Amino acid sequence: MTDWAARAGWVVGLLLFIALVYWLMREGWKWRGTLQGDLPELPTAPSEPGAAKLTMSGRYHGSTTAGQWLDRIVAHGLGTRSRVELTLTDAGLDVVRPGATDFFIPAAALREALLGKGIAGKVLTEGGLLVVTWAHGDRLLDSGFRSDRAAEHTEWVTAINSMIEKTETTEGAR
Repeated sequence: MTDWAARAGWVVGLLLFIALVYWLMREGWKWRGTLQGDLPELPTAPSEPGAAKLTMSGRYHGSTTAGQWLDRIVAHGLGTRSRVELTLTDAGLDVVRPGATDFFIPAAALREALLGKGIAGKVLTEGGLLVVTWAHGDRLLDSGFRSDRAAEHTEWVTAINSMIEKTETTEGAR
């Protein structure tokens, strides 16, 4: 015979334990956002960003402190994974995320683009991730993107890095 009362008690106990674990994870996420409260608001795209040099659709996998691929930034929605539409113009990188906060990375804030394999708990094959390093406030951030067509990543790295070199050359000539 099965003791239904004991079995129901174990099931309810297990469900309460799972709920507690999820609640603690949510509180940790909120606490991390509070700790990162000094991060300024995200810039928005200018009204006239210029002609698109490159466009890409894919996934946004998150942002981290530059060089620390596990230190996820969650303030201002930067920790939310989502679909993404990227547009590179002379003004900078426009990041449009349906269902999440859009943001804009001005050309002057771009520091580096490279091919990576992981960011904030997402690990892919070598070169499977476009990682863009940019300055926001007094922090350097790495943001990870994966195109629906991974062969595009190399073209993006070349275009962003050449934009950075032009910006540095222009600023150095002043």
